[in-house]
Order: sequence, then structure tokens, then C-alpha cells
Amino acid sequence: MSSTPRPAALIVRQASPPNLEMPFHTLDERITSGAGHYVRSHFPAPELNAQDWRLRLGGLVDSPLELSLEDLKAMPPHTLTATMECAGNGRLYLSPRRPGVQWDLGAVGTAEWTGVRLSDVLERAGVTPGALEVVLEGADCGTLTDPGRTPGEIHYARSLPLSKALDDVLLAYAMNGQPLTRDHGFPVRAVVPGWYGMAAVKWLTTLHVTGTPYQGFFQTVDYSFWAFRDGLSPQMVPINAMLVKAQIARPAPHDAVKADSSCEVTGAAWTGNGNVTRVEFSGDGGQTWADAELLDAPQPGVWRRWRALWQTPAQPGPVTLLARASDSAGRTQEDGYDAGRGGYMINFPLPITVHVQTGEA
Repeated sequence: MSSTPRPAALIVRQASPPNLEMPFHTLDERITSGAGHYVRSHFPAPELNAQDWRLRLGGLVDSPLELSLEDLKAMPPHTLTATMECAGNGRLYLSPRRPGVQWDLGAVGTAEWTGVRLSDVLERAGVTPGALEVVLEGADCGTLTDPGRTPGEIHYARSLPLSKALDDVLLAYAMNGQPLTRDHGFPVRAVVPGWYGMAAVKWLTTLHVTGTPYQGFFQTVDYSFWAFRDGLSPQMVPINAMLVKAQIARPAPHDAVKADSSCEVTGAAWTGNGNVTRVEFSGDGGQTWADAELLDAPQPGVWRRWRALWQTPAQPGPVTLLARASDSAGRTQEDGYDAGRGGYMINFPLPITVHVQTGEA
């Protein structure tokens, strides 16, 4: 991307536990640095050491396992690139205000993850007939009162359908070629390509194969939404795959731009199913749209950076910029927000207000 990004420093949305976001206007490379990748924490980061850490696998398996970090590293390693977005990214744009961390645009990033395929670990244990889901539990624990009150102290845990667990899920011990940091889940975390970040359980210690749908707090009370299915009344279902979405990186919100000039607009777009196939840009609040240039080759589960040239208005004043993406599954971002999603899955075109000024901006 040709324009020069500003120096990066993670924005603190919550100090303890740390919830930090990337200043999205610093987007430049396709791979986000470990230091620049957003951090989402529900409870304080546990103190774990590589020597004593163990991963325990039980439930509907032939042979329960207890694996050390060295045991995992002795298995065939795999590296994948994945864009990960917090399910609440963009919550700041909702009105009325929704509960939860007030993320702006930067609770998203793309990294190269190295580890062991979850399918290889499950194969070693031998999944028995009747298995439906795999529950992933982390060492982090605590209590919450928002969005609901936990029944005392609980661990962070989510489940995956067995079909997803046997597909492309990684048990990662490295990020961009370096061991995981504590904030990013040292020593091992899950990476679930195409899904929102709540599925990527950090500080992973337990895998449990179950024959019934998991009904834990972060599967039902939190990270769930109302959906219409089978012609029935709305049902609460767990959040999973990322929706198609484009975001504008530069100009940043409330930037000043020079009137009657050519301005390069840059950003990124991603989707949880297939590839991004098109990004459109509007420099007049959605009255007209033009195709943006996609800068990266398509790669499932990985964002594509884009750019567009915008001829700014001759008259000074505020202007609303918008971007929208389409994907290979035939989906395009739509205006409006589904209130049934609560404060999650925010994928309507987000309005970026900039200020056109005469003279040097």
C-alpha cells in the first residue's frame, strides 16, 4: 500500500484484563505484527510455564491423552495464515450503545500461526461414534456480570462442531514465527480459520469430546444471537463464521483532507466463507459507488487489502466515506443492523467521517 502508515501503538480499551486494539489507520502489510495484533481477554492472563503445561483430552475418545508442549511439537507442524476478528469489532458504531468493550475498527488482525492440527490430536485419541462437538477450555478463569452473571468462577470455554474440529483448526504455539506471548495465549491457543475470535480459545488446557451440544456461558449467554430458522420463532444460536466486511483504514475517522484533490483511500476486507471478490467505495455517503482495486491474491480466511482514488469535493465540510465488500459465497454487506445480534457481528458499511478543507490539509 503506497501511503505511509502512522506509528503503531495499541489502543487500550480496558487495562485489566487487557483488551487492546490496533489503530486501524496503521494498516500496511498483509501480516499484522505480534505487537500490533489486537488482544481480547475475558479474565486475567494465567501464569503458565512451558515445562509444566499439559493439554488433556477426554470424553468420547478411545484413548484419553495428556500431552506436554514437547509432545505437541513432536507432531507434524503446520502453518496457516488467518484473519481473526473479534465478534464485537466496530461496536462503537452502534446506537444506542451496546454493552461490552467499545471497540472501534482495530479488533481485527492477520497472522501466521504455527502448531498442530486439532484433527491430528483427535485422531491419536480416537473419536468414538456419537461424538458431536469438541469443547475447548482455557486456563483463564473468573467471574462476570455483563452481559450476564456467571454462576461463580468459571473458565473460558467454547465448543466446535466435530466437522469443524476435524477440518482446519490449529492448536498454535507460535505466531509469526515466534512463541506465543502471554497476552496471545502462551503456551498454546486454538486458531479457528474463518470464525470470529471468540472461538480461538487461549491458554488452552482441556479438550473434551461430547455427544451433546455444549451449553456453557460463552456458548449461550454470551457470544450468541437470535436467528430465524426453519420457519420457527427466533432461536438463540452460537456465533461462528465471520460475516463479509470491508473497513476503511485511511483516511482515518475525522482526518482532514484537501478540497478538490485526489485522495488515496485504503483498507482491508475479509469474510469467513470463501474469498472477498469485490470491494466498493463511496465518497458521498452511499449515493454512488465505485469499484476499489484489490491488492492481494485471494486466499480463504485471509483479508485482502484494497485501495481507491477519491476526488474530494471542492466545497469544504464533513463528508461520509463508506466501503462494502462481496464474497464468493454471494454475500454483500447490507445497510442497517440486525438488533438480534446484540453487540456482535457488526458488518454494515461503517461510516467514516472526514473533513474537507481548503488549502493544505
